[in-house]
Amino acid sequence: MGELETLLDGLAFPEGPRWHEGRLWFSDMHRQRVLSVDLSGQPEEQAVVEGRPSGLGWLPDGRLLVVSMWDRKLLRQEPEGLVLHADLSGLASYHCNDMVVDAKGRAYVGNFGFDLDGGAEPRTAELIRVDADGSAQVVARDLAFPNGSVLTPDGRTLVVGESFGARLTAFDVAEDGSLRNRRIWAQLEGAVPDGICLDAEGAIWVASPVSNQVLRVREGGAVTRRIPVARMAIACMLGGPDRRTLFVLSAETTNPEKAARLGSGRIEITRVEVPGAGRP
Repeated sequence: MGELETLLDGLAFPEGPRWHEGRLWFSDMHRQRVLSVDLSGQPEEQAVVEGRPSGLGWLPDGRLLVVSMWDRKLLRQEPEGLVLHADLSGLASYHCNDMVVDAKGRAYVGNFGFDLDGGAEPRTAELIRVDADGSAQVVARDLAFPNGSVLTPDGRTLVVGESFGARLTAFDVAEDGSLRNRRIWAQLEGAVPDGICLDAEGAIWVASPVSNQVLRVREGGAVTRRIPVARMAIACMLGGPDRRTLFVLSAETTNPEKAARLGSGRIEITRVEVPGAGRP
């Protein structure tokens, strides 16, 4: 365990991995596609999102939700194609990015907060909740680039990676989906959280693009394992039939045009001892 093996390469910028119905679903962000891949490495295109896809999830009835980053929308897949589920342009400060969807179909969506690619001065951002009917509201503010997020199996705790805060931040989730009791779940040393996933022991796997690694972190910040990655580690997901396959998504650059041209994005896998849990 620990050796990464390539499952799929030639991607632009793979993001938002989700294990669903026997396949890993993900967004190839800078080529504007949602793809899935099976454990033999066979990809399949699922959707095209002109506004750049990011976070993925599903409503209780199985319909796909996908974040359209640049126009700040949440889209829903119907038989006729992708349709608007919620327009977040009046709530999100900048490009929307990752999200997690709970058992009731409520989506928690983060955003950049500022023009990262344009070199703007960093600003904090909001976390937006979109209910299953498409209604939306801000449920947390002043987050330093809210990114990957997970929900515990009971749905009562949400943990969000604050990339520019180098920390994982937890909230209690109330019955109505509101968030309370904000607290630092783990402060990270030398790592920046991007995509994250939860395991059955309550530890969180964190992809860190600045340190080219994925690390397993316990509440409080203790790191129990590190796996080096040859390029920027963008996101990770536990899946496979027993949820003990760790999928690691990586790329050489975050620049949209360069990433699309290089095609250096890759999905690698390794086996771990503790299975995935919760959502996504």
